[in-house]
Amino acid sequence: MIETVHVGLGDRAYDIQIGEGLLACAGEFILPLLKRPKVAIITDETVSDLHLRTLQQGLKASGIESNALALPAGEATKSWPYFEQSVEWLLAEKIERNDVVIAFGGGVIGDLAGFAAAVLRRGVRFVQIPTSLLAQVDSSVGGKTAINSKAAGKNLIGIFHQPSLVLADVSILQTLTPRDFLAGYGEVVKYGLLGDANFFEWLEENAPDMAAGNVEKRIYAVKRSCQMKADIVARDETEQGDRALLNLGHTFCHALEAATGFSDRLLHGEGVAIGCGLALELSARLGLCSQESPSRLQAHLARMGTKRDLRDIEGDLPDAAALLALMGQDKKVKDGKLRFILVNEIGDAFVAEDVDLTLVTEVLQDALALRA
Repeated sequence: MIETVHVGLGDRAYDIQIGEGLLACAGEFILPLLKRPKVAIITDETVSDLHLRTLQQGLKASGIESNALALPAGEATKSWPYFEQSVEWLLAEKIERNDVVIAFGGGVIGDLAGFAAAVLRRGVRFVQIPTSLLAQVDSSVGGKTAINSKAAGKNLIGIFHQPSLVLADVSILQTLTPRDFLAGYGEVVKYGLLGDANFFEWLEENAPDMAAGNVEKRIYAVKRSCQMKADIVARDETEQGDRALLNLGHTFCHALEAATGFSDRLLHGEGVAIGCGLALELSARLGLCSQESPSRLQAHLARMGTKRDLRDIEGDLPDAAALLALMGQDKKVKDGKLRFILVNEIGDAFVAEDVDLTLVTEVLQDALALRA
């Protein structure tokens, strides 16, 4: 079973193909994009060991030759040194403007390889083959590419560059560790919270089976998440309005990632889940939603066994004032003001620009106090 989600962006429109076993037939999808039967693959060492041979055989079956660059796995790779290495490697491979680069990995590789393709020869097409749940439901779709600034924060150096195709093979998810799968779930649950209460209810009932390996439910969750993102991106490609809703939980998340040094102390999707909890708590304290909403989210995340509050982050954290200062580096700052994504209720989110930062500080202080 293969499901298709279309991202409607005029002459830059593309499809997201979702199903089982797509690596083995990847060449059938990619060959129509090529002027010559050659591609360059950027991946990471973990994905390379597990899946690169299958992908390359799937390409070769359609007569497509490929070479691959395998970078270290982890958030630290999304940086200037590995970006430079990737661009120089693509140039050494003589990748031309009409060729295709394949980003084969999780969100780190997708962002890095997409950014490299965007600047190479002023723009080369690329295909996303996401290998993590987080990348399949979120980062591979929508054209955001970026690397991190070591000094200033996450995703601050980048460009919008849409892929020509996304292949989401849910079979790959079977090789994820439980922690990595659940980290990606933070982005899945975000979609129910921001715009589809029925999807959140579906997750409450079905997500445990999905986490346990139910393929049909995994395909549905990926498809619904991608469809929601595709609809938003089609309306607001460069985040001038509605697309900001996709950042629910991310203002808190990015500050926490910076505070933990972009290390494996906190994976991005874990930070999103924690950030969504903090955003709902802030919404409740502002009188926008009942306290039932953050409590309901916390109960669901607890049932899933994923990180859900600051107590789940190992090691020291800065105080509330320092975390607030880290939020000030977020991309969503506009005219010097922090923007938060808040909710009126589960499934009804909106962008807020005039939030009382004293109340934000109190939410952080109370969350930190639970760690004591």
